[in-house]
Amino acid sequence: MKRSIFTVLGTSLLLSACGEGSLFAEPEQVTTGSITPANALTTTRASWQAALASGDFATIGSSLGLAAGSTDGVSKPGNSGINEGRLTNVLQKVPFGPDEFPCLSGGTVTISGDIADPTDTTRFSVNDTFRVVYAACNDGIGEVLDGTIDFTVVDFAGDLQAGAYMLAMNALTTDFQVAAGGQTTVSNGDTTVALDTMQAPFIDVGTSGSAMRVDSNSRSDNLINYQSNQTVDGNVAPAPYTLQASGTLDSTVLNGSVRYSTLDTFQGVGTEFPNQGRFRVQGSDSSLDLVAIDNINVDIEIDTNGDGTVDVTITTTWADVSAG
Repeated sequence: MKRSIFTVLGTSLLLSACGEGSLFAEPEQVTTGSITPANALTTTRASWQAALASGDFATIGSSLGLAAGSTDGVSKPGNSGINEGRLTNVLQKVPFGPDEFPCLSGGTVTISGDIADPTDTTRFSVNDTFRVVYAACNDGIGEVLDGTIDFTVVDFAGDLQAGAYMLAMNALTTDFQVAAGGQTTVSNGDTTVALDTMQAPFIDVGTSGSAMRVDSNSRSDNLINYQSNQTVDGNVAPAPYTLQASGTLDSTVLNGSVRYSTLDTFQGVGTEFPNQGRFRVQGSDSSLDLVAIDNINVDIEIDTNGDGTVDVTITTTWADVSAG
């Protein structure tokens, strides 16, 4: 199935969220995994899916009704908007909450926090805090949510009521569980989510974090010093998009840790897979490059001994790389 690479959320305030310097420089982490022709496809799948997952962390911003989610993305659909009215109802109290609300198809969500100025519903202030606690919350979008997310605002500009704002938040997930389509993922860790809705429908989403553990039915992934940036231009149909990501991955499906980074920005249109881009996965003494041939086919170029020369090339499909 052709699927969009994006969860449509908002534009990232990357300077506020990530600081100065190159967003996609090689993470300085020790790698222990060795890449071989035998494990190259598994390594590619795990690393590519980790890169997508790091972008998917931006969907937690929708827990405050601050962002929109796509139901047709590689990333899981967000629960955008389901808390928008709830948040408005409790913002006029300081501290506000805990206020419990029923979810559309069962369960509850409880919102609480402390904001600097309860009389100004158009903006947040730096160090405003929010806590969102899900309890088997099913709002009818195909997901059931459990667990806790704590937010702290680190930067804000714009107007919430007008829907035009730039916002950066630190978030901490504690046993945050998403069950959908027979799969369950549980996330524990930190992320910075940066949103800018000033120029919609041009959208840019940024996430970064020091550590996030994601446990699912079949595997456990630890993402370390991860970063992701995605754009989609809704002014054009079909919408062009881009993706960049970097980080270190330690996964139970690998024989050690690897670094991944985007060498050439992935680009595509609409709901197709990328038609161009290059993604490197670095092991302890070896590496591979995932190269988009077109929106259907990819090459996996393997350097088995780290000398900078491609020793083996595997040609496969985006559908194969995205499987599992």
